[in-house]
Amino acid sequence: MEASREPVERGSFFTGPGLLSAASSNDPTTVATLAVVGAATGYALCWLVVLAAAMLAVVQALAAAVGAACKTSLQGAIRRRFGRRWALVTLIAIVSVNLITLVADIKAGAEAISLLTGLRGELFVVPFACLVGFLLVSHSFARIERVLQLLPLAFVSYAASAFLARFDVGALLRGLLVPHLDLSFEQAAMAVAILGTMLTSYVYVWESLEIARRRPAQAAAAYYKWDAAFGMLAVGAVFLFVVVASAATLGVHHLHIDTAGDLARALTPLAGPWAGSLFGIGLLGSAILVVPILAGTNGYVAAQTFGWKGDLDAPLRDARAFYAVVIASLALGAVAALAPLSPVALLYWASVAGGIATPLTLVLLVRLAVDRTAMGAARVRRPLAIAGWVICGVVGTAAAAFLFSLLG
Repeated sequence: MEASREPVERGSFFTGPGLLSAASSNDPTTVATLAVVGAATGYALCWLVVLAAAMLAVVQALAAAVGAACKTSLQGAIRRRFGRRWALVTLIAIVSVNLITLVADIKAGAEAISLLTGLRGELFVVPFACLVGFLLVSHSFARIERVLQLLPLAFVSYAASAFLARFDVGALLRGLLVPHLDLSFEQAAMAVAILGTMLTSYVYVWESLEIARRRPAQAAAAYYKWDAAFGMLAVGAVFLFVVVASAATLGVHHLHIDTAGDLARALTPLAGPWAGSLFGIGLLGSAILVVPILAGTNGYVAAQTFGWKGDLDAPLRDARAFYAVVIASLALGAVAALAPLSPVALLYWASVAGGIATPLTLVLLVRLAVDRTAMGAARVRRPLAIAGWVICGVVGTAAAAFLFSLLG
């Protein structure tokens, strides 16, 4: 990646790169997964949602530290420090999950337009993918991303909806303070889905990219770590309210979630007949924000693995291989999104795939963050490093438990 050498103002916690990366984690896959969890298990897994948000805040801080010290993304740092073989392994892990998530999020974007227009979602799959491709190739995405990152904040309405639905305070406190998780297939899958959708690799790879582009001085590195952590914690509160609102509305009535319209029911206490439109606006905003990031991340990790020149700021003629990966990702995602699959099930299982694939990338992230050769004097301090290794253990154990449950 050709990083900009121009000085960049740090801004505030509300305008720094941490909020954009955090907002990208608030994608349709995450919203659908957490709504499914709330509808199926009530408040029982709220403790895991809060824990995962705190874990991702740590991971984002580690990614920011790597981007600031190495002046390249996580993938570029992996190739530089561990060689192309490990870079190829992480390329496969990142791109495969990104493609599955792209399919789910493109389908979600089309479903969001369907909610707003009343027309069939299949009609909008290809136009939506083409729109995103145009934004990336024409560099229009860079101009509007700061506006787009505010659109998923429509999901803050889940907080109001949860209160209006009069959620069960006692059940919520038990769900937060008394961790419970059995080894049944359903619970194991949901645990992996929560961790996979919130700790998915594109979020922290993109965080490292955003920081590397700014090439911050060492004195600014601490700011970016706090910015990354704050952005994730702010969005993490929204995650919790998605679960609570779904538990208080869909869960108490044991309603099955299969479509975007079903997800919108959780907003009915707040918006009434406008629930579908309100949910559609937020869902479309998050899809327009995250689909370019997913496709762009594929381009970056491929370019930095094979040594191509490529950047979303570069013109098409100077980065043909980079843009070929970006456009191919969107095309594959759109074709697969036309399959007659349940959009919510697709979003949910994309999260499960992320939970299985992300432990390897997390281990390499922490390994880099503590490596003196890669980081020099900027390597992270022991408390943050220990937290990173604990997170790797938790995510790896959850993935292993899920795979074990498949054999049961």
